[in-house]
Amino acid sequence: MISESHPLHRLFRGLTESTFMTELGMGDPSLVGYVSNLLASFTPTQALGRIRDRQGRPLLEVARILAEAESAEDEERRGECHRHVGDFTLFWTGLYPDALRRLAGGDSADGLLDYQRQGKRSYYLASTMSARSDDRPVLRRLSEHFEVCAFGLAQVRKELDKLEADGASRADGRAIWA
Repeated sequence: MISESHPLHRLFRGLTESTFMTELGMGDPSLVGYVSNLLASFTPTQALGRIRDRQGRPLLEVARILAEAESAEDEERRGECHRHVGDFTLFWTGLYPDALRRLAGGDSADGLLDYQRQGKRSYYLASTMSARSDDRPVLRRLSEHFEVCAFGLAQVRKELDKLEADGASRADGRAIWA
């Protein structure tokens, strides 16, 4: 996890706040904070496989994470799985919708899933199972506003792409992320 004081985390927070407020009219600090934290949490690619099966192998397909949730023996584990599905699907539908076909391609059971619908459903279920009751309202709002949040993330991605292009075109040739 990237610390909140890290420049990349601060960049995500600023872009998310600006985009959600100016372009979406969404000034919900807890929702915007959750989405910006989501960006930072998935920056290390290992976070995509945060949910593991009983043998310790990372689960990288939504269908497999859902199966893990269904077979979980306690509500906390089911809630954790559903929250991750919500996060995973929001991340991919918002930032990389063009990659969804590749993610769900081949022999993947994810090819049969509607990521937006599953994300909404999973955030709703996580909101009823979260071990931390203070997380429940934001998870519920993520369920209710999933499509708007995915659109907001797409706008954040455009801003990140602009920053990258601006950084690459600077005379000294150093990338903005260096």
